[in-house]
Amino acid sequence: MIDLRIRKVGNSLGVVLPKEAISRLHVVDGDRLFLIETPEGGYRLTPYDPEFEAQMALAEEGMAHYRNTLRVLAK
Repeated sequence: MIDLRIRKVGNSLGVVLPKEAISRLHVVDGDRLFLIETPEGGYRLTPYDPEFEAQMALAEEGMAHYRNTLRVLAK
């Protein structure tokens, strides 16, 4: 467990992530993080956009369904 403290940043509040957390998340300065509410009522911090992942899953499903058509169009 990593202990985080909320700090005032300008007119907002922020959390400073320690090097260990940044390394495990594989993020650098300027990257976006997403705070996702879990079904248990907690939160998960992740660098992956869940909406983008859902859109990619639909795209992959469509590509698999129209694989032969896409192969002909690619020629």
